[in-house]
Amino acid sequence: MTVPETTATTIAAVGETSGAEALRPHAEDAFADELKALAAADDRPRPVRWRLSPWAVATYLQGGTLPDGTVITPKYVGPRRLIEVAVTTLATDRALLLLGVPGTAKTWVSEHLAAAVSGDSTLLVQGTAGTPEEAVRYGWNYAQLLAHGPSRDALVPSPLMRAMSDGMTARVEELTRIPADVQDSLITILSEKTLPIPELGQEVQAVRGFNVIATANDRDRGVNELSSALRRRFNTVVLPLPATPDAEVDIVSRRVDQIGRSLDLPAAPEGLTEIRRVVTVFRELRDGVTTDGRTKLKSPSGTLSTAEAISVVTNGLALAAHFGDGILRPGDVAAGILGAVVRDPAADRVVWQEYLETVVRERDGWKDFYRACREVSV
Repeated sequence: MTVPETTATTIAAVGETSGAEALRPHAEDAFADELKALAAADDRPRPVRWRLSPWAVATYLQGGTLPDGTVITPKYVGPRRLIEVAVTTLATDRALLLLGVPGTAKTWVSEHLAAAVSGDSTLLVQGTAGTPEEAVRYGWNYAQLLAHGPSRDALVPSPLMRAMSDGMTARVEELTRIPADVQDSLITILSEKTLPIPELGQEVQAVRGFNVIATANDRDRGVNELSSALRRRFNTVVLPLPATPDAEVDIVSRRVDQIGRSLDLPAAPEGLTEIRRVVTVFRELRDGVTTDGRTKLKSPSGTLSTAEAISVVTNGLALAAHFGDGILRPGDVAAGILGAVVRDPAADRVVWQEYLETVVRERDGWKDFYRACREVSV
């Protein structure tokens, strides 16, 4: 069938502008200038097919200033040693498992590691309860299969298979959500560095540079526990929650600023007070104790992660921009906090009301925040 010229032109135009107009660009696109500057300044040994040296990859993740004055923004705010261990793992033949509670930047770190190492973070298998074995191994083009039988032309490679062939870094998100029998198809890939294709009597052998980054939520252990055989194939790095309130405020502020720029939202320097309040509320309810350690609290059923705090503040900025004066105020974040805390309408609402009346109401300088939260909680 011939595509009309106007249609073809439209398709071409979309393809040309999609990278610039992407709502959420891939890491290698969003931070292309930083990666280019690092590559130019990087004079250290690089593993085969790596775009950067391990030192430069760690610098890309943690931030720094290059000799020419180029500032590399931090992508991960946390212990540098964790990033160094993760990068070093990828330089060996061991796969990397990033483990942690929800909202500890596992996906974010895996994407940026793949972007810095291979220049491509898109070789991704998204784990769900319905992820089939074909997503990990390979599938078939059934029209080709029926017409000509099994052949390499009829084979549809998975992202892992492509990474093996090209010496790239593949990503497997939410590994513990994938059914156990599909998980186990990774064992041969990780241990033997080969992927058999019995239908063709062939195999794909991984070339140097190939590795896998997987993420897993340790709150999901009851979903699909990793077998000991599979777990042994990974070096595990546990990403913790931010150690201090200041660190978490810094993380939330940075990500909200990045997201806000992509959405044309106002900068949030005047909103730092509300960001700190959101972080304080989340940390206290998450830890089950107030910041000063004097009052024990009940914790709600939700995780109240840093990622959720970022979402609450971003939504608040949008409210301030479109329905307010552009300055983040208590009323802009109150509804978002309520939605994040009260996941179970019965039990969590009691937890929230007790916290509001016993802690927020009595806290100096929080009267406006208390009133805003009361209004949406009624």
